[in-house]
Amino acid sequence: MEFKPFIVQTKETQGGNVICFRPQTLSRQSTSVTSAKVAVNGVHLHYQQTGEGEHAVLLLPGMLGSGETDFGPQIKNLNKKLFTVVAWDPRGYGHSRPPDRDFPVDVFERDAKDAVDLMKMLKFKKVSLLGWSDGGITSLIAAAKYPSFISKMVIWGANAYVTNEDEKIYQGIRDVSKWSEKIRKPLETLYGYDYFAKTCEKWVDGIKQFKHLPDGNICGHLLPLVQCPTLIVHGEKDPLVPRSHADFIHKHVRGSQLHLIREGKHNLHLHFADEFNKLVEDFLQGKGP
Repeated sequence: MEFKPFIVQTKETQGGNVICFRPQTLSRQSTSVTSAKVAVNGVHLHYQQTGEGEHAVLLLPGMLGSGETDFGPQIKNLNKKLFTVVAWDPRGYGHSRPPDRDFPVDVFERDAKDAVDLMKMLKFKKVSLLGWSDGGITSLIAAAKYPSFISKMVIWGANAYVTNEDEKIYQGIRDVSKWSEKIRKPLETLYGYDYFAKTCEKWVDGIKQFKHLPDGNICGHLLPLVQCPTLIVHGEKDPLVPRSHADFIHKHVRGSQLHLIREGKHNLHLHFADEFNKLVEDFLQGKGP
């Protein structure tokens, strides 16, 4: 990870929404990253922000994720002159704690509202979404429910429904002690082992509840409501999300584009960061994939 602990400066306001501010520099090649917490919908949501471009972009992390753990190459290397990049930690994840993370059946709708309200609190008029995994589900819901606020959307590793096959995959990651150290260590450092392990178990149980709904539906009914230009990226070697999910979203989001990365796995934006970032920048600028 490119991130280092940031303790350069802390500022708190009395009676205001922003409760802390911590500048952070990632490298000599990048602009500084500000980190803050804002009161939104009864919780204090943590976010990081960098860049000075007119085009606002929100990065939405996956299960147990945060801007710090999930989007290092994007925060560091997306064009700072073209984009203002914000990476948020959903409630119960990253530094948006308390509260502890829970998984009601409307968890993704709640995250979508939190994300949109956060960006409005930060005075953005419109925003494009980059959503990974669970963050992709949240992005689809946000685009469907708040169409006037969303400019464009890129999602990868997302699914709009849950199948029996998916449930078996999720059961396979339930025990975090069996994860590879490379993937486990940053999350264990961020959360501590107990919270990390228990929240992963809660996530598996939370996702399983969708399987008992008609067609295992998470957000499939909302896909036809998405109006913004949408790019779906899929890693053909993704062990967690079969290709059928990307195809389903592509079929039901009108005018969407599907881009396949042959050697890509679930975290393709990290392993193929340069290719992914260029793809995203071109799409957001209207150049196409």
